[in-house]
Amino acid sequence: MEQIYVIMLIALGILAIIDLMVGVSNDAVNFLNSAIGSKAISFKTTMIVASAGVLIGAMFSSGMMEIARSGIFVPSMFSFNDVMIIFLAVMITDILLLDVFNSLGLPTSTTVSIIFELLGAAVCLALYNIYITNDSFSTLGAYINTEKASAIVYSILLSVLLSFAVGSLVQYISRLIFTFHYEKKLKYFGAIFGGVAISAITFFILIKGLKGVSFISKEQFVWIDKHQFLLLGGNFVFFTVLSQILISYFKINILRVIIIIGTFALALAFAGNDLVNFIGVPIAAFNSYEIFNGSGVSGDTFMMGALANDDIVAPFYFLLLAGVIMVITLWTSKKAKSVIETGVNLSRQGDGVEKFSPNNASRIIVRFGVYIGEGINFFLPKKLQIKIDRRFESVVKSTKKSVDEPAFDMVRASVNLMVASILIAIGTSLKLPLSTTYVTFMVAMGTSFADRAWDRESAVYRIAGVFKVIGGWFFTAIVAFVLALIIAYILKVGEVFAFVGLLLMLAIMLYRSSRKHKEKVAIEEQTKILNKEDIGTVNEMITESSAQISKVFKKTSALYSNVIDNLSLHDLPKLKQNKKDQKKLEKEIDELKSNVFYFIKNLDDNSVEASKFYILILGYLQDMVQSIDFLTATSYSHVNNNHKPLKFNQIRDLKKVDLQVQHLLQLMEDSFKTEDFHKIDLILNDKQVLLDTVSELISKQITRIRTTETSPKNSKLYFALLLETNDLVKSIMNLLELFKEFNGLNKK
Repeated sequence: MEQIYVIMLIALGILAIIDLMVGVSNDAVNFLNSAIGSKAISFKTTMIVASAGVLIGAMFSSGMMEIARSGIFVPSMFSFNDVMIIFLAVMITDILLLDVFNSLGLPTSTTVSIIFELLGAAVCLALYNIYITNDSFSTLGAYINTEKASAIVYSILLSVLLSFAVGSLVQYISRLIFTFHYEKKLKYFGAIFGGVAISAITFFILIKGLKGVSFISKEQFVWIDKHQFLLLGGNFVFFTVLSQILISYFKINILRVIIIIGTFALALAFAGNDLVNFIGVPIAAFNSYEIFNGSGVSGDTFMMGALANDDIVAPFYFLLLAGVIMVITLWTSKKAKSVIETGVNLSRQGDGVEKFSPNNASRIIVRFGVYIGEGINFFLPKKLQIKIDRRFESVVKSTKKSVDEPAFDMVRASVNLMVASILIAIGTSLKLPLSTTYVTFMVAMGTSFADRAWDRESAVYRIAGVFKVIGGWFFTAIVAFVLALIIAYILKVGEVFAFVGLLLMLAIMLYRSSRKHKEKVAIEEQTKILNKEDIGTVNEMITESSAQISKVFKKTSALYSNVIDNLSLHDLPKLKQNKKDQKKLEKEIDELKSNVFYFIKNLDDNSVEASKFYILILGYLQDMVQSIDFLTATSYSHVNNNHKPLKFNQIRDLKKVDLQVQHLLQLMEDSFKTEDFHKIDLILNDKQVLLDTVSELISKQITRIRTTETSPKNSKLYFALLLETNDLVKSIMNLLELFKEFNGLNKK
């Protein structure tokens, strides 16, 4: 029977590797956002520094492993078999949950997930044991370490509010001192700022963060605790002098130094605090097996009270291996990029395409914030308001906006890293598994709020995004608890069969998730919209707009044909998918429209006429999309309302129109894709053929109504499709004539 436990251990080891990969993909946002968002150092340098921090931090995390062993449940109340089931349920749930969030590109908390998974699985086995022993359900508290679990949850919730508040306060003060023109101010205040930031980071991370390692004795820590202010003062004086030397003699930007040290420190804190979330459970299972092995007692009766022993230390080679896997994942994970993009997008300085849609809550908060701001300004002296506003005046760019432009400056990046490192390190030293995701994300949101990145143009979108992320955190806790509880029950009842079945299910789901993510990335690359910041001349406009128009023609052709085919088959699910595809196309056009301001602003002085051309192009593209929207919505509504299918003659006529539309759009797609516009005149001359076909079919339907047609709904749908096709063709031809005219004028 013990062989099954060995197999379970092997499975847990494999699951630990997978969990490390999916977990790091999500948590990389915590320590990479500031360096990547500010572009203070190159991406390669950022990754090297972060990798060093992760590897070293992984070896400092042994003191946190007790959370997985006894922080949530009471081991003495569970048998060895129950403990192994709990650990298996936790790992399977954790991998599934984190992979979903990675695929969605949303940061979540690996700490919250592991805590509620342990809680859910432990509650399941506790209730099961209470039921089979006819015990009272009031004894459930004896199975769960409620005091410790409550303290962990409270500390995590407190960290959300504290992180936002501290981040806002420190950033506001920093901006008042440095302003956005910080280069000159660094000569006077850079050394002090560097002394505070670097001494704080090194003390809390490199001193307090070493509390769990074996090469520093308890006596040494007692001395450190008694002389904390002396150490802080010494660090401050040393690093202030060092910062001044670097600024004055070596002409080094001290903010870059802070960002490098902060990235390393935050990566170290992440590994020291969060490694328990990935390998704490498998290591606890390994410790459990060492306690159980050779006992000669059945796994169902051997109780695991010894697992709560504080002297149990995680094997060093496990920690080292975990660190190596984390570093490899850091360099190779593609899903991490989409998670990082979410954090940078929500905290960036300035306008652009917003990733999230506003909701009523975000609108109310922004409106309330505007009223509060107006109230404060009413009482503040005008001179003080003007002085404060001047400190927040952003730098006016002399050149056009570029995609390589930082999302925020190095002052904010330094504050992000300094505040987040301190808060996380304090939690680590107190053995409270603060969520590094919550802390770093809320610090970044607090600093962006204090930096006035959330202005009237963007606040409603940013707040909606923050709500969505925070809502995902609550979703994490609920789903983690429920799913772990269900999986634990399945493993307890199904035993070996459930064990094998769940592992197979996990493998299939991960494979499908990976495949879908690759397809999603490929589609996003293919449908990537124009980058208006890079367009500055008429020639660039013609080239870029031709490429975009070609893509719109291709999608329009596919959508039109699919709607006609699916309508003829009365296929409701596929018509519903057509509506989703149409909304994606509409969103792309809407993003193009959102960036008209930046496109016009970045055009060369002698190419301003191109802006009018571009606006008219967007107008005709919008007309095309609206026609497709009407076609898809009307067809879906007809089938969804269970009306009669179109008759054979009607379907045949619509297919005839479809073939002509496909031929027309294919010619236009090829012309714009290759920028070969010689066929434009031919296409324009042939447009009347299609319009005449539509007119002829309308007349035929009128005749049917007067003779054989008996369905008013069919007639309504049929006429709507033909008339909207007529409008679609006219919009296409208007765009074509515009493009021909502008292209001809440009050549002259």
